[in-house]
Formats: sequence, C-alpha cells, structure tokens
Amino acid sequence: MTKSIIVFLTVLALSSSAYAQSGKKVFETYCWGCHHQTAVAFGPPFAEIASKRNAEEIQAMIADPAAVSKIFGYKRNAMPPFKLTPEELKAITAYILSYKPINKESK
Repeated sequence: MTKSIIVFLTVLALSSSAYAQSGKKVFETYCWGCHHQTAVAFGPPFAEIASKRNAEEIQAMIADPAAVSKIFGYKRNAMPPFKLTPEELKAITAYILSYKPINKESK
C-alpha cells in the first residue's frame, strides 16, 4: 500500500468516527425520547429505519415528516419536524445508517 492510500484510509476512519460521535450527540439531543438504536420505542428503531430508507429519505423525514409520511402512504405521523444544521443532519443520518443490518446473504 502506498503512503497516500494509508493516509487517506486513516483520514476516512477518523472522519467516520467524528460523524458517529456527532450523530450520537444529535441523537441524544433530539431523538432518544422516541427512538432507540435497535429496540422498538415510540418510534421505530434506527436499525429498522436504516434497513428501509436511504440517506435522502431519512433527511427528508427529519426535515418534513408530515409531507414525507404522506408520500410513504402512512395514515398518520407523530414525528415533529426538526430544524437541524446541515452538519447535524448529515451526522444523524450517518448515525442512523450505521445501524443498517449486515446482509448475511452477500457473504
């Protein structure tokens, strides 16, 4: 491996860790009252959300849950809209997607 590839992978790992920490902070600030990472609470767990939705859908649901719920065909929506900074939105999205179940069939 060349030195530049090692540096790139190190930076990538550190930035992923920073997003995870930042996403966890956003989760603790806004989400934990209704969502848990892997267990059902008032809202669905992040593992379930991550298995069904992509980053854009997750971000749209956070920003405008009433409109997105209609698009998805949900009969009701209990989630309030959140006005997060772009960095907070990226961080919480990455954090949610980090709970995506590993597809055992692809191994």
